Amino acid sequence: MAATAHTETPSDPAPPPRPLAVPAPRARGRWDAWGDEPARLPAAAKAIVATLLPGKAHPVAHRAAPVLTPSQLTDADIAALAEIVGGAHATRDDGVRMSHLGGKSTPDLLRRRLDDPQAAPDAVVSPAGHDEIGAVLRLCTDRGIAVVPFGGGTSVVGGVDPVRGAHRAVIALDLSRTAALLALDEVSLLATFGAGTTGPQAEELLAEHGLTLGHFPQSFAYASLGGYAATRSSGQASRGYGRFDDLVHALRAATPAGDLDLGRSPASAAGPDLRQLLLGSEGAFGVLTEVTVRVRPAPAATAYRAWTFPDFASGAAAVREATQRGIRPTVLRLSDETETRVNAAMGGHVTRLRGCLAVATFEGATFAAAHGERDDLDAVFTAHGAMSRGEDPARSWERGRFASPALRDTLMDVGVLAETLETATTWASLPALKRAVTVALTESLTAAGTKPIVLCHISHVYPAGASLYFTVVAALADEPQTQWARAKDAASRAIGAAQGTITHHHAVGRDHRPYLEAEIGALGVEVLRAVKAVLDPAGIMNPGALVITPADPA
Repeated sequence: MAATAHTETPSDPAPPPRPLAVPAPRARGRWDAWGDEPARLPAAAKAIVATLLPGKAHPVAHRAAPVLTPSQLTDADIAALAEIVGGAHATRDDGVRMSHLGGKSTPDLLRRRLDDPQAAPDAVVSPAGHDEIGAVLRLCTDRGIAVVPFGGGTSVVGGVDPVRGAHRAVIALDLSRTAALLALDEVSLLATFGAGTTGPQAEELLAEHGLTLGHFPQSFAYASLGGYAATRSSGQASRGYGRFDDLVHALRAATPAGDLDLGRSPASAAGPDLRQLLLGSEGAFGVLTEVTVRVRPAPAATAYRAWTFPDFASGAAAVREATQRGIRPTVLRLSDETETRVNAAMGGHVTRLRGCLAVATFEGATFAAAHGERDDLDAVFTAHGAMSRGEDPARSWERGRFASPALRDTLMDVGVLAETLETATTWASLPALKRAVTVALTESLTAAGTKPIVLCHISHVYPAGASLYFTVVAALADEPQTQWARAKDAASRAIGAAQGTITHHHAVGRDHRPYLEAEIGALGVEVLRAVKAVLDPAGIMNPGALVITPADPA
C-alpha cells in the first residue's frame, strides 16, 4: 500500500482499538553495562586472563555517574512534545537521558567509563502508539529535531546513538509504551504486537494461548520486536524458526511523509515487496510501530544432542550436508577448535571436550518427532567422523546462552577486551573467509602489543552457506577505543575482500556504514538515499545510521 497523504485531524477522532493484552514493564539494564547484574568471572577463566596479561593490565573503571551533554531543547519544544504524549512522557531528566545514551557494544561501554561528557539525547519522548508517533515525527520535522527510535537499546553497531546530524537537537523516541499484543488470529497463526514489545513480553503473552514466536537472539532479554525487524535479527533458533524477517507477515510504520501499512496476504505479486524497505531500515526511513508475525504452537517436547568433530572442516562439511538434505534442528551450532577449548575450560570440561563441538536442539509435537530429527542429524554427523557427547553440552549451552554479553564488563574490570563481529558467505567461500578474518584480527591486535585469542562458530545455516560469528579476547591497550577500531576496520576490510557480508544480523548502524558501498555498490547506496528522501525529506530520522545524505555532516 502506498504512503497515505497527511489529512486534517477530525475534531473528535475515534479512539484507537484496545489491545488484547498489555505486558508488565521490563527493565532495560544498567546505563554503563549489559544487563541488570554484574557477571561473575568463572574461576577457570583466570588462567585464560593470565595468558592475555603477561605485562601490565589496563583495566577501565566504572564511573559513579556521567556528565551529560546539556539539552538543546527549549521549554517550548518540550511543551509541544508533552502536548502529544503527555507531560510525564517527554522529559529532559538526566536520569532518563542517561539510560538512552546509545547501544551496548564494547566501544559503547568503554566510552561510558571515560571522563568525557557523554553525548545524550536532548530529551526522551515515549509515545503510546502509532498516532502519537506520527504526530511526534511531524512536530520534529517542523522544528528541526532529529529522532532516534529506541527499543531495547541493544545495538552493537552504533544504531541508536543520539546523533543530531544537521539538526539543532535530537530526541530518543522510546517505544516501550507501545508494548502490547494488539491482535491475534489463531486460525491464521498471526499475532500483531506494538513495536516496543520485548522478546520476553511477546513470549509471555503468546504462552497464554499455547503459542510461541521462537525468536531468541542473545539480546532477547531486552530487545524489542520492532528492533528485530529494523535490524533483520536472527535468533539462536534460526534453523528451526527462521530469521526474524522470515517471520514478518505485515508491518505498520509512521514516517515523516505519512503512514505505511504493508503486508496483507501470505504471498503477493503486487510489485516489489515494500516490506523489504522497512526490514533492515534501522529507523532511517521512519518508525516501525506495529509488527504482525507468524507464530506457531509451543513445542511439547525438546531433545538435545552434542558431538565433537576432529576439526572445523569436517564439522562444517557435516553441517552443510545436513542442511542441504533438509534436516531441521531448532538450534544448530558448530564451534571451532579454539572456541571449543576456551568454552570447555570456562565450564570446567578441559579433559572431556576436544576438537570442534557441535550442539543442537530439536523440538516437536511429540518426543518421537523431536528424537527422530535428532537421529537423522546424528547419522549424518557420524558419517563425517563425529563422536556423540550426549546431551549435557547442549543443555549447558542453552542454560547460559544469554549470559555471555555481561562477561565483557567483568573482563574490562580486569583489563581484558572482549568483543564480537559476524559475517556470512557461501559454503564454498567459508574456509577462506574464516581464515582471512582470523588473520586480520590477529595481526592488527598483535601489532598493538595485545596478541588476541580469536574464537569462531557457525550458528546460522542455509542451503547455500552459513554465518561466522567471531569472539575476540585480548588485553586492553592504553587507548582501547583506537585498539579495537583498528582491529574492526582490518576485519571489515578482510570480510569485503573475501566476499562476505559486512553483517549477517547485527545490522549496519553507523559502524558498518563505511563498508556498505563495497557490498551493494554506489548505485545501491543512491537507491537507499532516494527512499530516505521520499519518506524523510528533512532527514530527521536517525541521522548517520544506514546511509548518509548530502545534508549530513561528514
